[in-house]
Amino acid sequence: MKLVDTSSWIEYLRGHENDVARRVKELVRLDQAGWCDLIAVELWNGVRPGSEKKALKELEEAATSYALSSDVWRKARRLALRCRESGVTVPANDVVIAACAVNYGLEIEHYDRHFEKILPIAAKLA
Repeated sequence: MKLVDTSSWIEYLRGHENDVARRVKELVRLDQAGWCDLIAVELWNGVRPGSEKKALKELEEAATSYALSSDVWRKARRLALRCRESGVTVPANDVVIAACAVNYGLEIEHYDRHFEKILPIAAKLA
């Protein structure tokens, strides 16, 4: 199971023909694609009408959802502090998503350069 970040879901939902979209398509096919509510909100915030909207509705029912529990938020606060102490400035949403992955022991499928900075720091939280 992988936590699929918004950036990768967008590639998949928009039908792009690239490695990212193909990886997400395979994760969905194998029922190995997960998300959290923050990712879902990011997707709904930018969804295009038509087939993309329909596909997102279907994903809401099919994708495994990981709760943003108090443990996730606690890890997110620690991760944000460690990122800042390391001189790494990244969006708070990505910090929360990385903390969610750490909390549930998941890898992140992403197409977002911020995770390259966050993940080495997040690995030390586990």
